[in-house]
Amino acid sequence: MEAITYSNFRQNLRSYMKQVDGDTDILIVTTKNIEDTVVVLSKRDYVSMQETLRILSNNYLMDKTRRQFKVGKFLTHELFEVASDE
Repeated sequence: MEAITYSNFRQNLRSYMKQVDGDTDILIVTTKNIEDTVVVLSKRDYVSMQETLRILSNNYLMDKTRRQFKVGKFLTHELFEVASDE
């Protein structure tokens, strides 16, 4: 997570937009007034967070998930790395 000033963000908007979209990192844009600070994240990350919140707030889905874990009804697999386009 990187923090930058508003003026720096404005001057390099395209570069920062590509950075946020490319590495899925969150960018904090600060101002002198702390209440005006914003967080910039990719649409992909935003959609993912919304879906996670939707699932976590759905009691039926959470109960079903908990039951599946209790009885061991889940799969494990090795993690793999995805090559970037760079």
